[in-house]
Amino acid sequence: MEEKRRHILAIINPVSGTGSKDKLPRLIDTVVDHDCNDVSIIMTEYPGHAREIAQQAVQDKIDIVVAIGGDGTVNEVGSGVCGSETAMAIVPSGSGNGLARHLRIPMNASRALQVLNNGVTGVFDYCRVNDKPFFCTCGMGFDAAVSYKFNNEGTRGFITYIKTTLTEFFKYKSQDYIIDIDGIRHEERAFVIACCNAAQYGNNAYIAPRATMQDGLIDVTIMHGFNIVQSPLIGARLFFRSLDKDRHVSIYRGKRVVIERKDEDFMHIDGDPVMMPAKLVIENVSKGIRILVPPSLPNYV
Repeated sequence: MEEKRRHILAIINPVSGTGSKDKLPRLIDTVVDHDCNDVSIIMTEYPGHAREIAQQAVQDKIDIVVAIGGDGTVNEVGSGVCGSETAMAIVPSGSGNGLARHLRIPMNASRALQVLNNGVTGVFDYCRVNDKPFFCTCGMGFDAAVSYKFNNEGTRGFITYIKTTLTEFFKYKSQDYIIDIDGIRHEERAFVIACCNAAQYGNNAYIAPRATMQDGLIDVTIMHGFNIVQSPLIGARLFFRSLDKDRHVSIYRGKRVVIERKDEDFMHIDGDPVMMPAKLVIENVSKGIRILVPPSLPNYV
């Protein structure tokens, strides 16, 4: 019996990350197996366009929508396909690529495209903050301030992100929050609050070292204030996946998290800054999205 052909739609964000995307259509044509796949390609033209394209792809019963861009592009495509039978694939080409790294998707575009040929479809959790989906992390405090400043810089990339982080560190002050996690109330003065579906921000910076996308829970990382002398150790723990061992950090888990702060302010949603109200409701949507991942991915990530 002849195998059913798959319909794949690749969505390319031409302005994500730092490199040109001009060669990607030819690379897709070269790498993807056309014996069993029909592939179409669309370039995004404005913010939110990838979400619109992905939503239409679901209506058109496209089998796989490929997000080619950074975490913002992945968020848009994921928001369009979550809750449907259409799967998302990722070819990372952004600054941090947090979700792709968590799912062990290669950073090399050619190898990431090979996942379309030999990958498997897994079913994973995603989360919502005030009904806005996120797939990796959302957060407030210092990291949201960095996200806002970074988003408004003239250049992208890891070096720019580090410079922005160092500049903001000396200016940002901890804020007061009331946090309800599955009915248990916490009053915290926090430098960072990160609500995590996946383990890292991106660039292998693990803000929630034990987070998985298949446990039905949100990992809530609360980072309390620390000084410049303590920052190198905390930075090292962030990259060596041991932040949970630091005395300035508390990590909780729950299905539903309500956070109240004094005023409306920016937060980041999968790395992109968004103005949000003072009260935030974060919920886990268990097994809500299908994602194409490498066949070697562990069963529980």
